[in-house]
Amino acid sequence: MSHDTWNPWHGCRKYSEGCDHCYMYYLDNQRGKSGEEIYRVKTNFNKPLKKDRQGHFHIKSGESLRVCMTSDFFLEEADAWRDDVWNIMRQRPDVHFWLLTKRAYRIRACLPWDWLDGWDHVSLNVTVENQKRAEERLPILLNLPAKHKGVMVAPFLGKVDLSPYLATGQLETVLAEGENYDGQRPLYYEWVKALYDQCARYRVPFSFLGTGNVFIKDGKTYKICKAYQHVQALRSRLQYPADNRDYPVQKRCATCHLQNSCNGCRWCGKCGSVARSMK
Repeated sequence: MSHDTWNPWHGCRKYSEGCDHCYMYYLDNQRGKSGEEIYRVKTNFNKPLKKDRQGHFHIKSGESLRVCMTSDFFLEEADAWRDDVWNIMRQRPDVHFWLLTKRAYRIRACLPWDWLDGWDHVSLNVTVENQKRAEERLPILLNLPAKHKGVMVAPFLGKVDLSPYLATGQLETVLAEGENYDGQRPLYYEWVKALYDQCARYRVPFSFLGTGNVFIKDGKTYKICKAYQHVQALRSRLQYPADNRDYPVQKRCATCHLQNSCNGCRWCGKCGSVARSMK
């Protein structure tokens, strides 16, 4: 069983342009719910502390958890619950917790009392969707005490130059992904290549996670089903350090004819025309 996410609360308020086509809002709407409804997830709140009948943790030592992927860890409405979550993390120093936020300005005031210069098992990460948001959020992140820091450029809405921030040596990872689910704002290959080059120059690991629904390369527009966006990103060879494994071209997505397998891909039924090489 996969334990890669932990959502102690659910729901969010849209905050910046990257939120316009939020995947959580889209998926909640598919279920007849509203993404604006913010609530504590009772059955999942203490997930890292749950044990099996033999008394062993379900989340094993050495595992990593991405926290609040259906919300924002530093959301104002979650202030009443956050100390309890910090306490749960405090009890599992053997698990790595990966935190992501657009609300960089709230991080410092929401850190636990014993944070000091950071916890070894917690990583602070901010989302930036364009240059404006990079210049807004990254100086705040870099001015915070933390053992691990990173940035996620998603949805990738414009060319970004992270060179001044990468040069500090504080950023451990850079992730990038285009817009998917209900969004159609395009991602350009040239933007990803420029960011890849910056990370390679400063030797900061870079992962291109997905092309998004609309990907433009060499002036040609590709509309790509959700189930195939990750493999196309891998085939671009824009990963640092290099990933030289072979990712063969598929003539048709093997899964997206079943809606649940790709969480509601908007391009279902069009795979024959979009699943092609962009190498």
